[in-house]
Formats: sequence, structure tokens, C-alpha cells
Amino acid sequence: MAEITEEQVLEALKKVRDPDLGKDVVSLKMIKDVQICGDAVAFTLELTTPAHPRKDQFLEDCRLAVGVLDGVAAVNVRLDSHVTARPAGQGKMDIAGVKNIIAVASGKGGVGKSTVAANIALALVGEGAKVGVLDADIYGPSQPHMLGVADEKPMADENNRIYPLSARGVKVMSIGFMVDEDSPVIWRGPMVMKALVQFLGETLWEDLDYLVLDLPPGTGDVQLTIVQQVSLSGAVIVTTPQDIALLDARKGLQMFRKTEVPILGIIENMSYYECPSCGNREDIFDSGGGEQAASRYEVPFLGAVPLDIKVRLGGDRGEPVVVSEPDSPVAIAFREAARNVALQVAIHNSSVPFSVPELKIIG
Repeated sequence: MAEITEEQVLEALKKVRDPDLGKDVVSLKMIKDVQICGDAVAFTLELTTPAHPRKDQFLEDCRLAVGVLDGVAAVNVRLDSHVTARPAGQGKMDIAGVKNIIAVASGKGGVGKSTVAANIALALVGEGAKVGVLDADIYGPSQPHMLGVADEKPMADENNRIYPLSARGVKVMSIGFMVDEDSPVIWRGPMVMKALVQFLGETLWEDLDYLVLDLPPGTGDVQLTIVQQVSLSGAVIVTTPQDIALLDARKGLQMFRKTEVPILGIIENMSYYECPSCGNREDIFDSGGGEQAASRYEVPFLGAVPLDIKVRLGGDRGEPVVVSEPDSPVAIAFREAARNVALQVAIHNSSVPFSVPELKIIG
């Protein structure tokens, strides 16, 4: 029997392609540590994110590609991941310890943006990623309550840098930790911007694959400050299916486009309601609007999340549905959306590094 060589193994693996990046796994340097012992072959498949939506398919394709080689009786594929960091934009703030910053935005309030941000973050943690959440909604912070840490207070080091709190594996920072829950934040725009920049730059995030920014609704000062100050990996637009929500969502999408921020895609929240007793589906807020908007603006459709009372109950208890009801259809939908978000970040990071031009504010 002819001896199996590493060259044969790698040649066989060139047949396995990443359809999103358009190259084979060998060219993409995703194959590591090839080991051959008699008729057994082992190697590591290093994905671009631990939350890759096609990881099971990649594993199977790699096993099959090598398993058909003459003399191979066993194939052991070890799964690993390496999340790449988005290149910093020219003149942008360096957020130490953070590889990728994902803005979760909406054109209007009431579409469940904060709920989506919290569940996406927790879903990514569940996939093995290191994740943080910055509650950038200064006037209406909800992440402390939603993630179950509303009664805790962050600490600071001797240089007044802030240690984020930890909630179910997610590092969290919010103005909500600094003010009483019943007290309004009555600040003018410059104070809000200063606080936001401080939270970004002076929080000890340490080693994060993804920092999720829960932005306030709209296209105002906070959003402009973020795109001016920070090199974003991209923006996720959250909408509900009805026309009025989509009108505002499109404005948010266009704002990020005009400021050279990659659009990772659209998530349609409260997409439909399915009766748990009879199984009947009702499109309470219409249906399919988010997917149609994604098609119209040529951006990815990241997923449709159903309307489910478990989401509201989990958020009120500080136990988001991805954690409290992990096997429910709505939790599964959030996890699928989170995987798609992570994939889009990897796709954008694989492109040629570029510098974001200085923002010119119109009006």
C-alpha cells in the first residue's frame, strides 16, 4: 500500500471551497497541523468564526474529500477558529482588545433592537465567541435589565478605566449602571457624545471577538459620533415587516452607506406569530418586508425572528430567550441570525484593507 503524503491530503482538500469567500480551504489557509499515522489522517480546520453557519457542512466535506484517498481508513478533523480583526480606519479610535465592532441599529423605536442585540450577543457566546455589549442608548438604556445585571455596579482601576460587568458570559457596559433606574438622563448632546466616547475608549474590554453596540433608534448625534470616532466592522439593521418601520429602516441603512460603514444585513423582528396550540400562523405586522428591503438594497437578509411571548418574558426577567428557552423556535431564529452576522463580518474582513475617508456631514 502506498504511503499517504501531506501533499495528497492538501490536494484533496482543495476541492472543498468556501462559497462566501470564493476560494478553497487550502488557499484560505484554513487547514492546519496535518498529521498522518499509517492509514489515519488528522488535521485542524480553522474557520473564520466559531459561529460559522456552515461549520458542520465544512467538517463533512473535508472528511469526505480526504476519506476517498487510497489507503485512508480514518479521518479526524479538529475544529478551531480564528476571528480576524477589521483594519482600523484612518483617524479612528483604537478600542483596545476588540477585534470587531458591530452596530445594531434601527430607523425607529419599538422594533425590538435591544432585544435583538442582547440575544445576538448571547448566541455568539454560545457558539464559543468572546463578546461584549455596549449599551449606547444613553437616554434609554435597557441592557442592564435585559441581561440581568441591573443591580450591579462596575469597578474602575487606578487610572479610572472601567471594568465591564459580566452577564452570562457577555461583558456589558451601560450608562444604566451609573444612574438610578428611575432617574432620566437630562444631558445635552455634547455630554452624551463625551460619555459614549469614554465608555468606548476607557472600558477594559480585554480580549473580544465582537463588541455589539446597541445604538439608539434614528440617525442622530450618537450614530454620527460612532461612525466618526470608531472603525466599525459593520451595521445590522433591525426592522419589523410593516411599511412604516421599513421606511425608517431604509433611512438608517442609507446613513451607514453614506458614511462608508459596511451593511452586514437586515434582521426582520416580530416577523410572524405562530399559535403554540393550533400551529396557525398569522402575519400580525405583515411579513417579508425585511427580506424585500434586503433584496432591493442588495444587502444580506440575516433572518426572520418570530413574535413570541417568551422573548418578552425573558427580557423582563433578565434571562433572554436564547438562554431561557434555547430550544424554542425564536431562540433558534436568533442563533441563525447571529451566525449570519458573524459570517458577514468574516466576509468583509477578508477583503482588501481600506481606510475610511473623513466623514462629511451634510446639513
